[in-house]
Amino acid sequence: MNVARTTRTTRTTRAVRLAAVALAGATAITLAPTAALAADAASGPPAATAGAAARVDLDPELRALVERGSSTAALAEARENGRRVWRGAAGVNDLDSRRPARADGRFRIGSVTKTFVSTVALQLVDEGKLRLDDPVERYLPGVVPNGGAISLRQLLNHTSGLSDYLDDPRFLFQDVPTLRSYVAQRRWTTWSTDQLIEVGVQRAPYFPPGQGWHYSNTNYVLIGEVIRKVTGHNWRTEVDRRIVTPLHLDDTVFAGTRTGIPGPHAHGYAQLPEGPADLTRINPSFGDAAGDGISTTADLNRFHAALFGGRLLSPARFAEMTTAVPAPMLGAHYGLGLIRYDLPCGEIWGHTGGIPGYNTIWLGSKDGTRQFSLSFNVPQGSETNDTFTTLNAFIEKASCGPAGATTKSATANSPLQFLR
Repeated sequence: MNVARTTRTTRTTRAVRLAAVALAGATAITLAPTAALAADAASGPPAATAGAAARVDLDPELRALVERGSSTAALAEARENGRRVWRGAAGVNDLDSRRPARADGRFRIGSVTKTFVSTVALQLVDEGKLRLDDPVERYLPGVVPNGGAISLRQLLNHTSGLSDYLDDPRFLFQDVPTLRSYVAQRRWTTWSTDQLIEVGVQRAPYFPPGQGWHYSNTNYVLIGEVIRKVTGHNWRTEVDRRIVTPLHLDDTVFAGTRTGIPGPHAHGYAQLPEGPADLTRINPSFGDAAGDGISTTADLNRFHAALFGGRLLSPARFAEMTTAVPAPMLGAHYGLGLIRYDLPCGEIWGHTGGIPGYNTIWLGSKDGTRQFSLSFNVPQGSETNDTFTTLNAFIEKASCGPAGATTKSATANSPLQFLR
C-alpha cells in the first residue's frame, strides 16, 4: 500500500525501481546488526541471472540496510528449487530492549496481500465462477459509478481509473502534525469495507476505464467484495482455504481489525522530531484486501514457488496473470496482482508492500525455481540516500548474483519512491 501521500519524480538505477514508504527525511538511525543465519549453503559459482539470490551470500547487504540504510531491523530469506539456501537477520527486535531481530519473525506485508487476493480471483475464473472481462457491475450492482464499463481485469491490473481511497487525508499521514494524530489516535480507527469503497468511488477517477495506469487500493478492496459475492465467504476465508492451508503457510494471517502481530516480530516505527514512534500495533482495517496481511519470509517464498511453479493456477490463468502492462508509477510492468521488474540479468516477478512501520520486497524468477523475500523496517521519515543505495544493492545481488550487482554510487541521488 502507498502510505505516503506525496508524488516524487522517478529516477532509478539500471536495476530496479523500488523504494521505501516514507515521509520527508529526518535523522537516520544506525543500529548494530545481529549475526546472520545461514542454512543449506549452495555450492558452485553464483549465476548472473534473475533469481540468483540462492547462490550468493547476502549477509553484507542485509547488514548495510541497518548500518547505513536506517532500518531498525531487516529479515530475509532466499530459496532455490524448494530449498532454503540463505537466511539472515540484522538489527534489533525493538529500540528499547535491543534484542537481536529474529530471521523467522513475522511482519506486515502490505500490498503483497494483493497477490494472494488476485490468485483466489483467478482460481474462481478457472472454476467458471468469474470472467475477467465481465464488468464489476455484474457482481456488485450499483456499487461503482460507471461500473458497467470497468472490468475485473482492469481492477486487477490497475487500469480501471478508480481513485485510491488512501488519497483521502482522513487516512494515515502526510506530515508531522498528521503523523502525531495518527500515532495518538487514528491508528486505532476501524474502517469497514463499505466505507473504503465509498471513499474510493466518490473521488474523481484518474482517467476513463482502460485509458491509463494508476495504482489504486480501491481496485483490490472491490475484488475482495467480488470474491465474497460469488463464494459466500469473505476474501480472507477463501485465501486461507485455497492458499494458506494447502501450502502450510502456518505463519501467514490476514489481520482484519486485530492490532497486534502474533508470534515473534520486530517492531515498526515512524520518525518524529523528538524520536521514533512505535507503530507496531495498528488497526490495519484500512488495508482490507489491498494490504492487511502478516507473514514471514519463509511463507512468502513458499507461496512464490507454488504460484510460479504452476501449483495454484492453470497455465491459461497464469499466462493472464503475467500479461503485464506498463506501470510508469513503479518504473515496471503490472500484471494481475504481480509486478514485473526488468533487470540487466533478466525479469523478476512478485510484489512490494508498504504499511506503517514495515516494508516488504517479494520477488523471484518466473519459472518458480528461485525467490527471495525481504522485510525491512525503516522508520518513516528517517530515510536517506543510503537507504536507496543499500536497498538496491540487496535487490541487485539477490536477483543477479555478484556479477550483476552494479549499484555502488549509482543510487546515491535516487529520490524516494513508494512501495505499493
